[in-house]
Amino acid sequence: MAVLPLLSDEEASAEALAVFNDIRTKRGTDYVNNFWRALAHDPDELKSVWDRLQTVMAPGALDPLVKELIYIAVSATNGCAYCVHSHTASAKAKGMTPEMHAELLQVIAMASRTNALAVALGVPVDARFEAQPPAKGD
Repeated sequence: MAVLPLLSDEEASAEALAVFNDIRTKRGTDYVNNFWRALAHDPDELKSVWDRLQTVMAPGALDPLVKELIYIAVSATNGCAYCVHSHTASAKAKGMTPEMHAELLQVIAMASRTNALAVALGVPVDARFEAQPPAKGD
């Protein structure tokens, strides 16, 4: 159950409704999901998160499917079931196959395991993995 009620279009402020309409237009759907409806209680935050999400998730050096896979991994690590579900749906829409999903889950599990071991053992970072200042003349 949500901490705050999910705002319908009729309950949302004009500013939040403008973001809802932008979501609909840019996603080519009439659906606005529960995350945005909960966030609509703070229209400034709603707009800020929506604007930043569009920038971050746009094609760039990483393609959109890779970005969705990263989002799933971080969401799983943070324990956010909502984001795991929504970004898994988005990754499937962008071409994630069942084989890719299975492999992603293996990577998430392996990273969780090795991260826990490295933390528990207090393993120092190898010097060669540390950022090195550029050589003179570079």
